[in-house]
Amino acid sequence: MSVRRGDKPGAAGSLLVVNLRGLVNTRAPVRTTLEQLRVARRFNATIVPDDDVHRGMLNVAKEHLAWCKLSAATAESLLKARSERSSGTRVDEALISKEHGSFHDIATQLADGKIKLNSIEQMRPFFRLSSPKGGFKRSIRRQHRDGGILGPNEDLPSLVEKMI
Repeated sequence: MSVRRGDKPGAAGSLLVVNLRGLVNTRAPVRTTLEQLRVARRFNATIVPDDDVHRGMLNVAKEHLAWCKLSAATAESLLKARSERSSGTRVDEALISKEHGSFHDIATQLADGKIKLNSIEQMRPFFRLSSPKGGFKRSIRRQHRDGGILGPNEDLPSLVEKMI
C-alpha cells in the first residue's frame, strides 16, 4: 500500500457536517463549497469521508459549518429519524435491508468510512434537520475555540440530537 504525501495512514472514518448559517451575503467560493458538500441550506447535515480533500473544503466554509467525528450511534439516529428518499418520503428499514442490512449496519459502515452516504440507492445524500430544541447555548457566529459552535466541534453530536 502506497501512501501519498499528506495522507494519514489509518485515518479512516467519517465526519458529520452541519450547516448552521444561511447563504445571504456569502462569498462565491464558500457558496460553491457548500453546494458541493450538499449542505447549501441552513440546518442541512451530511456525512463525508475524513480525508484531506474534504478537510480543505470544510476549512474554506468554516464560517458556516460545524463538524465532528461521526459515531455509529449518531449515524443510526440520523438514519432512523431523518433519512429521505429522492422523492421526499421517509426511508424505512425494509427498503434498505435488501442491499445494506439494517440501519445499525449502515450506521456502523458510515462511521468507519467503508461506504459513503451517496452510495445508498434511493436516498438523499443529506439530512434536513430542524432548529435545536431549547435553542443554541453558544454563538453560531464564532468558532468553537472562541466560545462558539462553528468549526471542529466535539460537542456537535449533542446539538444534532436536539435538532433531530
